[in-house]
Amino acid sequence: MEARLNLFGNPVAAKFLKHINSAGKVVSDTTLPAATQELVKIRASQINGCGFCTDMHTKDAAHAGETSTRLNLIAAWREAKVFTEAERAALELTEQGTRIADAAGGVTDEAWANAAKHYDEEQLLALAALIAVINAYNRLNVIVQQPAGDYQPGMFG
Repeated sequence: MEARLNLFGNPVAAKFLKHINSAGKVVSDTTLPAATQELVKIRASQINGCGFCTDMHTKDAAHAGETSTRLNLIAAWREAKVFTEAERAALELTEQGTRIADAAGGVTDEAWANAAKHYDEEQLLALAALIAVINAYNRLNVIVQQPAGDYQPGMFG
């Protein structure tokens, strides 16, 4: 499988990705827990069918010490006992924020209020921004059919 466009050799793509990466760095530098950040990236990527990001973030999470049990249960988090209440709130917000077009009212007040029980204002902003950023990455990769499976943790810096 080959990508429709070479995102890693195109100067316009390089400029675009530089800016998205900068936005992602702002989020990663917040107090939103790193494990939660990876769960959010994985869940949004699963929903969007982005193999490249699912591959990357599951491998990064495993490399950072995340267990295979938790990684294997992200898609079924509602029925899994391995996630904290805060992580569950983040995953619900991720799903609603990723499926905006599927929900008549977007993200519900209930999902937001539940997340606000567990995260402070900086972390809530980081969570919302992270959901937006990973969705942008997912959409770009899905549109160009970026192949998955070759990612090695740390290969992008």
